[in-house]
Amino acid sequence: MTYCLGIVTQYGLVMAADSRTNAGVDYISTYQKLFDFTVPGERVILLATAGNLSMTQEILTILRRDLRAQADVSLHTLPNMYEIARYVGSKVRQVIETHRAWLQQDKIDYQCSFLLGGQIRGEETCLYLIYSQGNFLQATPETPFLQIGETKYGKPILDRTLSYDTSIEAAAKYALLSLDSTMKSNISVGPPLHLIKYAANTFLIKHRVELVLRDPFLIKIRKYWEASLRQAFEGMPAIEWQEGEFADVALLSAIDPEVLPPPS
Repeated sequence: MTYCLGIVTQYGLVMAADSRTNAGVDYISTYQKLFDFTVPGERVILLATAGNLSMTQEILTILRRDLRAQADVSLHTLPNMYEIARYVGSKVRQVIETHRAWLQQDKIDYQCSFLLGGQIRGEETCLYLIYSQGNFLQATPETPFLQIGETKYGKPILDRTLSYDTSIEAAAKYALLSLDSTMKSNISVGPPLHLIKYAANTFLIKHRVELVLRDPFLIKIRKYWEASLRQAFEGMPAIEWQEGEFADVALLSAIDPEVLPPPS
């Protein structure tokens, strides 16, 4: 399992991913999950992958092959991010259909998914989630982030903090905390972590970072966040407890129907 995250705001885009993959507790390794296909000055294209590693690696190989062959249709020739999402989705569908029967025969999970983020000159910064079936959905100002992989542990902080008006510097911090929270709760997600910040309309990736295991900055932000949570907890208002016992309403109504008013 892995965890990848994309955040799009009016100010730009943040993409983040861990690097852990496993085929059981006896076989855990690391593979890069965040990839940059940017053409500086023209288009920014970032892809993050989750799911069956052999599927995602083959799909990336096909995308790179089309670029090397200077194919008429590729990540660098299509006119907008929507068409690129359709193109990537078609390659996902193609690879899965090639291998589906054989993988199903051995009960191997062939599902995979992609996050596609970026901007092409003349349009807004976009973020898409592409499914195994090749279809996709787009992040919106109302829902400015998308996740793939082990999503549940890193979602609450995003739900509580993010908006389309969030600065990309703040969004990058939220992304890192979301990754760290997931690592804290799930051993199938782990470093190295890759984080990219893109400022809208610059058409150039200027900010990226890789955080390895026991990276001093990663340790620092984890300690700071945990201390801040404890401080916030200690400052919470006390619970206003009620005296007496709770009545078992269901039991009382079974004994005496007059206990509860009839439904309206």
